[in-house]
This record gives sequence, structure tokens and C-alpha cells, in this order.
Amino acid sequence: MDNMRSVTSTLAKNQLGQVLETALTEPVTITKTGRKVAVVLSWKEYERLQALEDTWWAREAKRAESEGYLGQGASRRVLRAK
Repeated sequence: MDNMRSVTSTLAKNQLGQVLETALTEPVTITKTGRKVAVVLSWKEYERLQALEDTWWAREAKRAESEGYLGQGASRRVLRAK
């Protein structure tokens, strides 16, 4: 992702419309004093990334369950019973 389009925060402020248009087709890195501080991406890309994260967490939950993790509520009940 180092080939990502990059603009300064000043340029982003002054040309927000253009930054948003660019973000429809590729993420745009916003820099401030030479540091990367933000990324602007399309809503479609954001939703895609959220779906990937949701899928990952669902798999992690199933894995934890298969390894014996009880979940918060069940864990509390077991601890209270002891």
C-alpha cells in the first residue's frame, strides 16, 4: 500500500472535492508535517474492509469456542459457582 496517493493536510483541506473523487478509486493518505495521519477511502471499500473484519472475528469466535472458551456470561457463572 505504499503506492497509495498521498496529499498534505493543507492540500486536502483546500482540494477536498478532488481528494474525495480520488478516494472513489483509490485510498488517499493525508500527511501532516511529513507524518501519515489519516487515510480517505470510498464507502464501498470501507464496507468491504468491515465485512472482512467481521468474518475474521466470527472465525476467531468459532475457534475459541472449539477450544473451550465459554464466553463472558458462562465464565462468570462458573466463577460464581466456585
